[in-house]
Amino acid sequence: MLAYSHSFIHMLFISVVALFPIINPIGSALIVNPYLSKLSDADKKAAVKKISLNAFSICVVTLFAGRWILQLFGISIPIIQLAGGIVICIMGWESLSTRGDNQNEEKDIENLTNSNQTKNINDKLFYPITFPITTGAGTISVLFTLSAHSSNADWLNYLINTAAMLLAIIAMCILVYFFYGNTKLIVSKLGVNGQTIANRFFAFLIFCVGLQIAVTGIKSLF
Repeated sequence: MLAYSHSFIHMLFISVVALFPIINPIGSALIVNPYLSKLSDADKKAAVKKISLNAFSICVVTLFAGRWILQLFGISIPIIQLAGGIVICIMGWESLSTRGDNQNEEKDIENLTNSNQTKNINDKLFYPITFPITTGAGTISVLFTLSAHSSNADWLNYLINTAAMLLAIIAMCILVYFFYGNTKLIVSKLGVNGQTIANRFFAFLIFCVGLQIAVTGIKSLF
């Protein structure tokens, strides 16, 4: 029993440590803030709840059925890493290269009605907010790696490790819900200049993460 408890705690720790920097709920909250900042409190709460549920669904489906889905379509993990890394690089580069466009976008958003804002955000809740901003190719790759790590264990250890990974996923989704729902507080603490610096910093990190995932995919292919 003690060995199983140790296995559970060990896999839980590994899963949280592996998923947290990839999902990065704090940095992702700053990135999605422009999408959510003009919503009413009720609409924002509903949107954040849907994003969290979407992220949880992606992670669970990836954990249990990801390998079979890829085999069904004949797609390898390195290809997922390469394609997802390129998408993340593009997102990071676009965030780094924007200058005054955000101000113009904010003015355009202010001219929209609340119903149009809600409809516009609903169209973007899954792509790009949930995928790939919140849970992208990096998250999928990490979950593939974690599931493969425990696939060779006996059935009881497999169940214990899977339970630990599920708990880690739930914890990450709770953090996403908390930070996405409190972007105003984060922005107010940072200030305008702090928000700009943080956005640029996390955009650069996203670009680097995307590049690292793509390079890992290329290395795996060759």
